[in-house]
Amino acid sequence: MMDYLDRLSRFVADTSLERVSEGGCEAARLVLLDTIGAMVAGSAQPENRRLAQAMHERRSRAGATLVGHGGRVDPLLATFANATAGVALEVDEGSRLGGGHPAIHVIPAALAVAEDGGAGGRRLLEAVIAGYEVCSRLGSATTPRPNVHSHGTWGTIGTAVAVAKLGGLEAAGVRSVINLSASMSPANTWTTALQGVTIRNAYPGRSGLEGILAVDLHRAGFTGLPDAPSDVYGTILADRFEPERAVEGLDGPLRIQQNYFKLYACCRYNHFALDAVLPMVHAGEVRAEDVERVTVTTIPFGRRMAGIEPTSMLGAKFSIPYAVAAALALGRADVSAFVEPALGDSRIRDLAARVEVRADPDMSPRRADHPTARVEVALKGGRVLTGVTSVVRGDFEQPVPAAEIEEKFLALVSASLGEDRAREVIRLVGRVDTLKDVRDLTTLLAPPR
Repeated sequence: MMDYLDRLSRFVADTSLERVSEGGCEAARLVLLDTIGAMVAGSAQPENRRLAQAMHERRSRAGATLVGHGGRVDPLLATFANATAGVALEVDEGSRLGGGHPAIHVIPAALAVAEDGGAGGRRLLEAVIAGYEVCSRLGSATTPRPNVHSHGTWGTIGTAVAVAKLGGLEAAGVRSVINLSASMSPANTWTTALQGVTIRNAYPGRSGLEGILAVDLHRAGFTGLPDAPSDVYGTILADRFEPERAVEGLDGPLRIQQNYFKLYACCRYNHFALDAVLPMVHAGEVRAEDVERVTVTTIPFGRRMAGIEPTSMLGAKFSIPYAVAAALALGRADVSAFVEPALGDSRIRDLAARVEVRADPDMSPRRADHPTARVEVALKGGRVLTGVTSVVRGDFEQPVPAAEIEEKFLALVSASLGEDRAREVIRLVGRVDTLKDVRDLTTLLAPPR
């Protein structure tokens, strides 16, 4: 009898674009575009520039592009640098059902390995779909311990599955790779994100690197546990691991079709409150100078994001009071709202000090049938405005047009790539499954010389 790992491995081996609906292919293309945008935009951060240079100096086989910088290095090093850059601005997509960010754990390695091997776009897309499906489903089966950050944990398996798919492994080989990579899953905490230190950004980079190595270990003959996810997630990283949940609805819609796109440049757990606040601002119902206080009631984890004085860009992205205050003062929550001069704006700082965060135990980031945030804005003079969010815009249950994701992409990468090149990337990703060599795409992911 097939167990859950057999079923997942068979799914990977059988994944073919002939068996994927056009809706599934379109979703995968859009996720690919969005993730490339996150990597290119994040690559401009000073620490990511220096990391890319360090990887360039270590190049052993110039096979994969350093996105946003140019130059080719070993796929291991490209994956490490590109995945790290892809989370720097907190604009990468995610999975509400899986509780994490599958694409940034799958696409950097898939793109690097496909480029290094001269693979076609069809194989790339199949690898992305397969890796996304498996790691999102393992995320669904996992209830992490309270301080375990899912970045870099089960994502290691997503990388490994995508690389295994590109390598043509059959189901038995895929199962071996899943078990090897599960035992290589790093243990990461929320503390770094909440304190705004950027080692947190290296989590997906490190897990991507380990996922590639897991395939190398398999080819070298290394053996793994017969059920490593249950061992690692069931005893160390999680309070509970429920294998049967990993295969529920496996014949239904692809997980890559059930994702969310980030429309705000900050932690997803801020988005619930922001979706309640920003419509008030855009409708002209509230001005920052008229606000007496704000009460945000949200998911229990929100209490950990209640710091009012973040000291860095990353810290601001994980602060509900800061994000809400910036939205009220600036009318936006894009990349510019979390860097200077906004980060030092006294109006935002003063308002953040008047934002109280409360927890509701019935609210959950994975639910769509219940509010995820209730925001009360008390104005001077006594009037109180109330906004409630359940599913955030950009979620598959409240989707936005593909054109809006393309506009987000252009806003993120045009300064780096130039608008003409950015539009050409959109065009090529839109037909990526017809490309005979993904290098036609990757050569455009760095500024023109």
